[in-house]
Formats: sequence, C-alpha cells, structure tokens
Amino acid sequence: MSELGIILKEAREAKGLSLDELQSITKIQKRYLLGIEEGNYSMMPGKFYVRAFIKQYAEAVGLDPDELFEQHKSEIPSTYNEELPEQLSRVQSRKSLSPETSKVLNVLPKILIVIFIIGAIALVWYLIVKNAGDDAGQTANTNKSQPIVEEPAGSADDSADEGTSESDAPAEEKPAEEEAKPETPEQELTVASNTGSNTVYELKNTDKFVVKIVSLGQTWVGVSNGSGKSIFQETLVKGKNESRTEDLTSETEAVINVGRAPETEIYVNDQKLEYAVSPEQDMTQLITIKFVK
Repeated sequence: MSELGIILKEAREAKGLSLDELQSITKIQKRYLLGIEEGNYSMMPGKFYVRAFIKQYAEAVGLDPDELFEQHKSEIPSTYNEELPEQLSRVQSRKSLSPETSKVLNVLPKILIVIFIIGAIALVWYLIVKNAGDDAGQTANTNKSQPIVEEPAGSADDSADEGTSESDAPAEEKPAEEEAKPETPEQELTVASNTGSNTVYELKNTDKFVVKIVSLGQTWVGVSNGSGKSIFQETLVKGKNESRTEDLTSETEAVINVGRAPETEIYVNDQKLEYAVSPEQDMTQLITIKFVK
C-alpha cells in the first residue's frame, strides 16, 4: 500500500465511508478505488484517469487534491501524451476490424458526399430544363390564342392617328431587379473517421472555434490541443460547475476526453456535436476536432 493510499483510506474511514458508499458518491468503480488505496495504478483504465480518480476521491473525503499531488507527485503518473496510444490500442483490441473493413469505413463518408453532390447537380439541371420548357409552351399557347381582327375600310387614318398617339406616349420603365446577394455558407461539423470510441471530426466554413462542454449530471472532461498540451482537466457537476467554455480559434485541433458520455453534451460554435458512437455503448469517448479555417 502506498503512502498516498494510506492517507486517502484513513480519511475515508474517518468519515465513516465504506468503499461501496464512496463508489456511489464519486461514480468510480469500487475496484479502481481499492487500486488507489493499494497504490496499484496499473489496473486503471489508463494513466489519463489516475489523477482524475485520485482528485475525485480526495474531494469526496475532504482532502485538498492539489496538495496531495504536490506532496506525492513521484507516485502519481502525470504524463498525458502517453495515454492516447494506450487508449487507441485498447480500443483496437476491443473493436478488432480487418484492414479491408477499416478502409471501406474510412472511404464511405467521402463516397456518400460525392453521391450527394452529383444528385444535387442533377436535380438543379432537371428543374432548369423543366422551367425552360414550361416557359416556351406558355409563349406558344399565348400566340395561338390571339385572334386576327380585320379593320374596316376607311378607318386607316383613325388607326394611324391612334397609333401615332400611342407611340408618342413614353414607355414605362421597368424596375431594376435587385442583385442576388451571395449566401454565407453554414459551418460544417462532420465525422472524418471513427474507430471504436475514438472519433475524428472536421470543422469547416467558419472562422471561429469555440467549444462548450455541459454536464447533465457528473462527468470528468479533459481538453488538450493538437500538440498534446493540456488546456483544462475538470470534473463538471450539474448545478455547481456544470459547463465550461473554451475559445480555441487559435488552435488547429482539439482533443476532448469524455469520462461519462451519457451525461456530457459538447457544443461547437453553439452547434451540438452528435456522438458517432452511442454514449450508452461507450461511456468513455475520445473526440478529436480538426479546425479547417
């Protein structure tokens, strides 16, 4: 048992809490709580979660997590970048896909986009041709329906006078048509690739990149940039600190690690991000958003 584990266990027992009760409070599985007390961090789902679980444990028993991290930093894994390869390998082992299937899944979204564009062009062309045919038919019918009127003899002068008076009248000016204003394209937030609970999105047609994370209950969230630099790591609790907003316009990529996806909503420039994988299927998800300015 590690020194940090002894301190946490004594604080838990001082509050009269059992591991089952602590599990109910922190939403952390009992076996992970026991692993923290024994200093057995290898059984954790990954180094990324060690600090988060210890922080939640400490807060639940009334200890200052920052002080514990400083005093026992030699015991606690602190490298964030090592976690991503471990999570990817864990996801790949859980969702084993053949190389051929993986290639098909990666190419399928592009094929669907091309089909959609071709269909849209065909529809526009059809509507243009149809409208042109209808206009030609209406013009022909109008010319056929006009009767030929014979003027009686002796009325040529009157007709000439009338024609002269009508021709002298100034023609009415037609109002100039307003120039069509180009429409501003709406932003696009699309799935570029997906492997298990690891999903990559692309953000296009926008000059800003603002991420808002909202907790519907209690969830742990970590955000870093494309270089692996941590922007923030925090446990969000509804009714307390239920949301966090970050302006990432200066970044080209953001990596969002969600601890409890069913209780977490992510908004990108006020557009709700739809999980590619059902949150009920994978509670822990790794979301990567690539910002194409």
